[in-house]
Amino acid sequence: MKTQPTIGISGCLTGSAVRFDGGHKRMGFVMDELAQWVTFSPVCPEMAMGLPVPRPALRLVQTTSGEIRMRFSQAPNEDVTQKIDDFTAAYLPRVAELAGFIVCAKSPSCGMERVRLYDEKGGRGRKEGVGRFTGALLAAYPWLPVEEDGRLHDPVLRENFVERVFALHELNSLRARGLTRHSLLDFHSRYKLQLLAHHQAGYREIGPFVASLSEWDNLDAFFEAYREKLMAILKHPASRKNHTNVLMHIQGYFHGKLTPRQRGELREVILHYRAGLLPILAPLTLLKHYLGEYPDHYLLAQNYFNPYPNDLGLRLNLK
Repeated sequence: MKTQPTIGISGCLTGSAVRFDGGHKRMGFVMDELAQWVTFSPVCPEMAMGLPVPRPALRLVQTTSGEIRMRFSQAPNEDVTQKIDDFTAAYLPRVAELAGFIVCAKSPSCGMERVRLYDEKGGRGRKEGVGRFTGALLAAYPWLPVEEDGRLHDPVLRENFVERVFALHELNSLRARGLTRHSLLDFHSRYKLQLLAHHQAGYREIGPFVASLSEWDNLDAFFEAYREKLMAILKHPASRKNHTNVLMHIQGYFHGKLTPRQRGELREVILHYRAGLLPILAPLTLLKHYLGEYPDHYLLAQNYFNPYPNDLGLRLNLK
């Protein structure tokens, strides 16, 4: 049985009352749906560096020299930048085994983008900051799937994040069991159609890299380079056009096996998906049906058909 992915998460998003005002930002999808399939590792950097609940609000301050500092909004001379940096440096090694991270939007510690910057006199500046904790997290683990709670309301970004989480978890599990050339090649073979759906140029680029595996003496070094390439490709949301190309490609495997009526029906469903009239679940369900009748070893192994638990219902949207 496969273990569940472990995801780091800002503690307030789980429903814990750790925010500066004693509240929380519990996220329904995360706790009511995703929690069934993953293990969460909550953290509140502001509490972890020793601040109480409730506490004065913090903000990011851009100094006249251009440096970004973390200070209290009501006590702008009290600087806690070093405290959060010290906590973050001690915490980051734990992230190596995680499969993803969900952070709290707009937070001066956890925001991933568009965090408000203030000047030293308290003037409101542009939303160009990154939370102090999350900025260090992104720099240390550029391949890690990281998303904000707000962005996860977008069905395309939500599916993309979950897909990346399960891919990275499987890749990490592969390493934990002990790397071999065969296991790495097998992993990549199973992800080919999935990568093609996400980014055709990236798919073409990573192929020759994987073919060079025999030239690598250090499998760990290859793994780390492959991980970065794989996750960069998957970070591109799969487009309707690319999905259609993959679906048509899969259709070709049934050439000579389906009746004219079945071929016409399959083509019509794929084209209806392309036109935005059906969710991708429709052509995939039909293809799985034909795959059950006419098994193909290569297709049966493709992660494309089941990149994450179907019960999450992420393939029902029409985007």
